[in-house]
Amino acid sequence: MPSPQNIPLGDTKAQYERLIPQIMERLGEVVESGRFILGPNVQAFEQEAAQFLGVPRAVGVANGTDALVLALDAMGIGPGDEVICPAFTFYATAEAIARRGATPVFADIDPATLNLDPEDVAAKVTEKTRALMPVHLFGRVMPLARLAELDVPILEDAAQAFGAEGVARTGVLSTFSFYPSKNLFAFGDAGLVAANDEELADRVALLRFHGSREKRDFKAVGYNSRLDELQAAVLRLFLGEIDGWNQGRRDAAARYRELGLGDLCELPVDEPGHVYHMYVVRSSERDRFAQALEESGIGHASYYVTPLHLQPALRYLGYEEGSLPETERAARENLALPMWAGIPTESQKRVVSVIRDAAAVTA
Repeated sequence: MPSPQNIPLGDTKAQYERLIPQIMERLGEVVESGRFILGPNVQAFEQEAAQFLGVPRAVGVANGTDALVLALDAMGIGPGDEVICPAFTFYATAEAIARRGATPVFADIDPATLNLDPEDVAAKVTEKTRALMPVHLFGRVMPLARLAELDVPILEDAAQAFGAEGVARTGVLSTFSFYPSKNLFAFGDAGLVAANDEELADRVALLRFHGSREKRDFKAVGYNSRLDELQAAVLRLFLGEIDGWNQGRRDAAARYRELGLGDLCELPVDEPGHVYHMYVVRSSERDRFAQALEESGIGHASYYVTPLHLQPALRYLGYEEGSLPETERAARENLALPMWAGIPTESQKRVVSVIRDAAAVTA
């Protein structure tokens, strides 16, 4: 357990440490079986994840970025098409669109939730728009009813929101990452495409294995992007823990509020089902708070400080500074504080104390 003087931003091992004997047993079973590619654990995890998410099908893939690319490919999106997405998100969101030869179109965000502003999305729909790609940022699910009214297929980037209430219910496809920092995590890269459309699910399953079902007849130019059997064995075990882990994150978020953090900075809006992949506050004094946390040995991070529309690789899209004002303001103000299931109360008290002291200096 981290000491109050050395608090990490996240502590994945603290969550799985008690499960190590079961983890080793399950990994040993895979080794003994000799089945490492698309074996029984992958098949079982796909079924169990689909049931958990309430969707007809789920397809395991190699990582969350591949999940996005495969989903876009399965939807037939390519050159000449536009996909609307946020610029306040990880690069993979827009990268996947560009990788397909399509054009990312950035809409601004709602300052309260940091998710897409539905009205700005509506304003940017054109005859070339083939999909909308909302991101359920930091574990908060974006309500999608307004986007659904636009009659454009929705692809949910749910990489940060596994287990959040309402995720994967609206989009034709939804993608997940199981990178080790995520709420549901693997011991390396892993991903999933959840489908509400059986034909699209079949297409994703075909594409992930070189466009083939049995490695003899190749029906499409595909990818090598299969969920690893060892990772699936771990994910099956962790899937049984996810509700408890997510509740632990919600409890920690409530504790920050109870400790008076809201008197010092703007707290994330607490909504039913929010699973707090990251606990991100906002303040015009972000840099001062970050410096105080750094000096106190407390983990912290500021995300997407250069939003996607201003990234060098995407400058060709023609966006200028000031074109997405709420996105750019969030980039200047956001600060992630320590968060994981089971974070000690004393650690949270120390975080709040350091920020309170820093705020007193600025008063």
